[in-house]
Amino acid sequence: MVRPDRERLSGLVEVDETYVGGEKKKGKRGRGAAYKTLVVIAVEDKGINTGGFGRIRLGCVDDASNSSLTKFIQENIEPGSTIRTDGWTAYSDLPLKGYNHIVARKSGNIGENILPLVNRIAALLKRWLLGTYQGAVRPSHLDYYLDEYTFRFNRRKSSSRGKLFYRLLQQAVIVEPVSGKDIRGGNTKTEGVEWLSDDLV
Repeated sequence: MVRPDRERLSGLVEVDETYVGGEKKKGKRGRGAAYKTLVVIAVEDKGINTGGFGRIRLGCVDDASNSSLTKFIQENIEPGSTIRTDGWTAYSDLPLKGYNHIVARKSGNIGENILPLVNRIAALLKRWLLGTYQGAVRPSHLDYYLDEYTFRFNRRKSSSRGKLFYRLLQQAVIVEPVSGKDIRGGNTKTEGVEWLSDDLV
């Protein structure tokens, strides 16, 4: 569902991470939470007059380090764009990579919504995984489900449903075949962890 030559996000883009899946266990919240897969979310901010949401990009990363997050940003966001994040230090050298950087607030208390677009996408994604797939998503397949959600979300306002199907077939023809081994080989960091439908949130 990913067009090989798709355009990167541009303009004002909100970026943050969320954790998906894994067993519910007491312990650390936020970055570093155990038994979960880290997903980076990027959302174009189109302003209140257009509903706020532009296109999105989602991707699994190994950790919330500078190298992992910068790689995702460079692959998915056009240089010269303005990126709005929280105060996480891994984002601090974005200006050196050719991006304008806005810190929404240096520190955020739990419960405060300093990145509303990303937080809305995270909530919608988790509800979609629970509703569409009944939570039966394994870490090794998660990248492909993120691609599907991105495809659907970015075309949510399309007035021609038949054209969406046509575009999907068109992309299937131009993309190299993917083996079952490759599909299962994606996210192995949390492989073997059982994901249950009520563990996604």
